[in-house]
Amino acid sequence: MKATRRHFLVTAGAAAAAAASVSAVAATPCGASGLPAKWDEAFDVVIVGSGFAGMSAAATALHEGASVTVLEKMPTWGGNSAIAGGGFAAWTDSLKLREKYGMGKDSEEQHRMDTLKGGDFFNMPELVDVLVKNAPAAMDWMLKEGGLKLNKGIGRVGGHTAYRDHMATGERYLLALESIAKKNGFKGVRTNCKVVRLWKDEKSGRFVGVEVKTGGKTINIRANRGIVLGAGGYARDVKFRMSQVPFLTEAYNSTNQPSATAETLMMAQAAGASTLHLAFIQLFPTADAKTGSIDRPALFPIQFPGFGAVYVDKNGKRFVSELGRRDVVSQAETKTGGKCTWCVFNAQVYSKLTDKAEMDKFVATGRLKTGKTLDELAAAMQVPAAALKATIAEHNGFVRDGKDPKFGKPISKAMAQMTEGPYYAVSQWPSVHHCQGGVRINPKAQMIDIFGNVMPGLYAAGEFVGGVHGDNRLGGNAIADCIVFGRVAGKNAASKA
Repeated sequence: MKATRRHFLVTAGAAAAAAASVSAVAATPCGASGLPAKWDEAFDVVIVGSGFAGMSAAATALHEGASVTVLEKMPTWGGNSAIAGGGFAAWTDSLKLREKYGMGKDSEEQHRMDTLKGGDFFNMPELVDVLVKNAPAAMDWMLKEGGLKLNKGIGRVGGHTAYRDHMATGERYLLALESIAKKNGFKGVRTNCKVVRLWKDEKSGRFVGVEVKTGGKTINIRANRGIVLGAGGYARDVKFRMSQVPFLTEAYNSTNQPSATAETLMMAQAAGASTLHLAFIQLFPTADAKTGSIDRPALFPIQFPGFGAVYVDKNGKRFVSELGRRDVVSQAETKTGGKCTWCVFNAQVYSKLTDKAEMDKFVATGRLKTGKTLDELAAAMQVPAAALKATIAEHNGFVRDGKDPKFGKPISKAMAQMTEGPYYAVSQWPSVHHCQGGVRINPKAQMIDIFGNVMPGLYAAGEFVGGVHGDNRLGGNAIADCIVFGRVAGKNAASKA
């Protein structure tokens, strides 16, 4: 199938499909072994989910010589990955972008400690080790084998102590992964295929296949070597997320696709999988204040603070460190007393990562407010001009002096003083975004049961997994997590052992 922007969009009909709950009892007749009476198809590796985790697992398993099928419950493939912001945290890369742009030092250990500290040390250290150690190789793999094209620059986002955020779009990562897979014979994702049961051979204790609803019928697919679950999170499943965090009601918008529901997770639980951190659900602090979505302008407040952008409330005043953790920023926003806050910047800031043409594009749509002066910008934002001007002047002083005594934001030489117009502002507000909780895995991406034992034949990766991020995910770590552990799961699931 041809992969285009439109191809990745989920339709209203898809939303209805995602809302359907998993059947507790399979209708397939079983033989004496408790397995289906017949297998309709067989592959070495069966992959559930077609986002970053599933596609990287597929590309890797195919490279290992395994036959692979990728099953997607929706009419289009890619899931949340197709609309992801595109930050990928890696402490180095073959392009040496950090060195090229003169953005200081970084190391594997620094990335590791940032991730652990960002998750309040709830993270499983052995999983964090796999993430940070293998993120650079995963980035280089997509650049070299998948033809991935990155955006200009390298950024620093909240919670990170270094400039390590590589930027593209979710779509570009997916197409790079698809390109790698096709080099090894990938035939494409099978859409409208909803997995409703995991088949386990009770005699051997191994999970050996899946039951799938597709095209109005039921089929059973055998996995000769392994099953990889990369079905994503549950941010759009209001009932399930409220069972973990009661205040995350339907009143909260979500950045996620309608497909982000919990039925596959519950199916894994029913099969005996251990889960952890299910109540750790992150809000994205800079989503579109009206829709809760992450469009391109919603990424400006994530990417621009490392170069001098400022957050202000309805009174035109700063209220938090712009490089604070996402949970800290989200909490600070909700305490401002308004339904939106603003990120303010100018060309001295945005020119490090993009150009005026992009600014003009979103000014034309009304998504960005602009003014030749701060007085004009304040009028467009409907905030007090005197307060906004005082805030920017104060922050310019902090940048000049190299210290933010007000909120403790780490000031770097890459940050600009905003002294020239035109100025811009984009509205922002928290939206339910990422689920840090999920099934438990070991560093080989093998799933673990409630007794602490490996579940033979079952692997998992991406947002379907818990334990990597702790109670708070740092920006840029999610895509890296999905692709790193997707590769681990794909390789081990394809192993003939």
